[in-house]
Amino acid sequence: MALWVQISQQLPNLSNQTLMELYPDSFPIDVRHYLANWIEEQRWEDFDTENKEQEPQARRLLEQMVNLLQDVAFHNPNVVEKVKLQHISRNMSFFQTQPMQLVRTVRDILRRERHLLRQAIPTPMNGTTPAPRDVGNPDVDALVLRVLDIQSCRQQIHQLEEELNWEKQEAEPMQGQNELDPTHPDQVAKQTRIAQLEYKYQECAKKRVQLLREAVCSLEQCQARLIQRIKSWRWEQLRSTIGLAFDDNLLPLQTWCEQLLGVNGNLRQELMLVKRDHGSVEQFHLLEENLSHLLQLLIHSSLVVEKQPPQVIKTQSKFSSTVRYLLGEKVAPGKPVLLKAQIITESQARNLGQGVIPTENVGELINSTAILEHNTASKSTCATFRNMSIRKIKRADRKGSESVTEEKFALLFTTEIVITGCESPYCVQTISLPVVVIVHGSQENNAMATVIWDCAFSEPNRIPFVVPERVPWSQMCEALSSKFMSEVQTNRGLDRYNLHCLAQKIFDKPEISEDFSKMPVSWAQFNKEVLPGRNFTFWQWFEGVIDLTKKCLKAYWSEGLIFGFIGKQHLHVILQNKPNGTFLLRFSDSEIGGITIAYVGPSENGGRKIQNIQPFTKKDLDSAGLGDRIRDINCIMHVYPDLPKNDVFKKFYTVPSAPHPDGYLPFKLTTVVELEPGSATPSITSPPGTMDQIFPINTPVLHPGPAPFAQPYPDNDTMATSESIFPPMLYSENMRPDPQDHMELEDIFSTLNKL
Repeated sequence: MALWVQISQQLPNLSNQTLMELYPDSFPIDVRHYLANWIEEQRWEDFDTENKEQEPQARRLLEQMVNLLQDVAFHNPNVVEKVKLQHISRNMSFFQTQPMQLVRTVRDILRRERHLLRQAIPTPMNGTTPAPRDVGNPDVDALVLRVLDIQSCRQQIHQLEEELNWEKQEAEPMQGQNELDPTHPDQVAKQTRIAQLEYKYQECAKKRVQLLREAVCSLEQCQARLIQRIKSWRWEQLRSTIGLAFDDNLLPLQTWCEQLLGVNGNLRQELMLVKRDHGSVEQFHLLEENLSHLLQLLIHSSLVVEKQPPQVIKTQSKFSSTVRYLLGEKVAPGKPVLLKAQIITESQARNLGQGVIPTENVGELINSTAILEHNTASKSTCATFRNMSIRKIKRADRKGSESVTEEKFALLFTTEIVITGCESPYCVQTISLPVVVIVHGSQENNAMATVIWDCAFSEPNRIPFVVPERVPWSQMCEALSSKFMSEVQTNRGLDRYNLHCLAQKIFDKPEISEDFSKMPVSWAQFNKEVLPGRNFTFWQWFEGVIDLTKKCLKAYWSEGLIFGFIGKQHLHVILQNKPNGTFLLRFSDSEIGGITIAYVGPSENGGRKIQNIQPFTKKDLDSAGLGDRIRDINCIMHVYPDLPKNDVFKKFYTVPSAPHPDGYLPFKLTTVVELEPGSATPSITSPPGTMDQIFPINTPVLHPGPAPFAQPYPDNDTMATSESIFPPMLYSENMRPDPQDHMELEDIFSTLNKL
């Protein structure tokens, strides 16, 4: 009874007139007080007060209310209150012959209470928004109150008309055939009374029309906000593909749609009564046309795809989709509503906005029809397409280097619906999010790149399915991190060091330390052009990392044990002063879906060098987990910065197997790193020119070009410590060095530029 608790605090501030309007004689405030909890638990808004079939349900609520009042009266120790409640419970029988009147009365009381409560919420002095309260949809509540005012005004006009007719009838015998006698006081009083009533009648009639006009205007504004919210829901659904938060609950929007449909019906009814009383004039025709247009727009906007089909669909494969109609409970009973699905091109989807219905069939869709069915438990009306399949697809003419995995389609859902209270059927339709159709699993990766680009960088209310060719790197960072977290199901995203490394890779600028955030990145750089020296694109490589982490490394990543994406300059700086055996885990630069161990080891000439063990792939980690492989490799002892590996990774080690019941001795796979020829240092090197090659510490590093990184590194005794240059921001708190050694990324690159 949260609403009653709040409204009761405002009662002392309400006038007697307001209280009388709020709680009429047929439903006194005592009932609201004693049955507050029960009243607020009932679903009054679910009733269609014009539906006779719901009267038994309303009558049951009346019986429960009377029984509860009698029970409260029986247990009330106050004799006066007991008698009063018994009297009220007997008077409730007034609703027995018209139970829907009880529903209307209680519903209107609750709406008015919420309206009063909103008016009482103070505006904070600091301009912040007050904490939300359970007071319903304020737009709809205000609109409903306008309708109540119109109905009240109509009733007042009716009463004035009856009084006026009575007064005129009474005045006729007194007046007779003679004109008004000013010396006859009764005659003068009667005529004065008639004049006053006529004046009030005219004023009420004007007010009624004005209220009706204002209500239609408010309905238009409220419905515009609703339709915009439905569009926002669809756009948020699209953005959820890259892992952004999305509330898929459609019930609030469904309630909003149903309420506006009810308001529209009430206003059309009031308009008919106004036309009956005042004749058909031009302004009434305009209001009627406006209401009809709003009704049509609402009915068309209420069909949404609740469960989208896969955005990458392989031909000859089964998939499903669910379409929901937000006005499902208002669909006229009788003939089943059949929804039909068809596949359309991007061009056809674009023409839908111009009212052009697709006629050309571009794909053969199997199991493309479903019945709209109502679920009482969930209060939803849906058509579920369970076993759809694309048998074949007709491709459009492609331009230049465009591939089939860049071509976007959509599913178009159409049906014909009759709404209760409306004479004519309405043809409604909606389309799915863009989909890419493939014929072979090898195309899936590139098709998903098209989907990711579309979902991450499309604008709300766009023309289907327009996306920019280039976007700022800052937007790409958000998309990559969100997608990574969503797919891996982790709360740890990509930090700025990871993202800077990715920027260096996609822009092919490994020696640039500047901020990439405003630099534009193109679709071609994302997934058309192969990376320098590689045979794969940036997305293909990045998606391989996601897949490996999701399937084999989730726990390691989530606990901060994997450094992740790191450039070789960064790697060299943070490990250069570390003792032999210090290592970190990074994603392979040369192999899709690989993770490698970079560690400090002795070189042939007695110095030290950074070496990279051959990357482990999913196949490798399926046979022996990463923890066991780290345990087996003796040349790595301390995980960066300086923690013993057994302390950090012990929880991931496999417990030795018990002897087999049949007497067989257990065995295990052990990771062995080969010895490098001519050296006592265990090492596996990748082909020259890759990121995974041996990188000697004391060897000057020369790169072409004028970038600061092209300068040779000085001797160790003049080099800043690794912690002061690159703090280990990627690791958990117990693995980080003293906080005083941490510096911002700008300071890091500033230091490197001076080297």
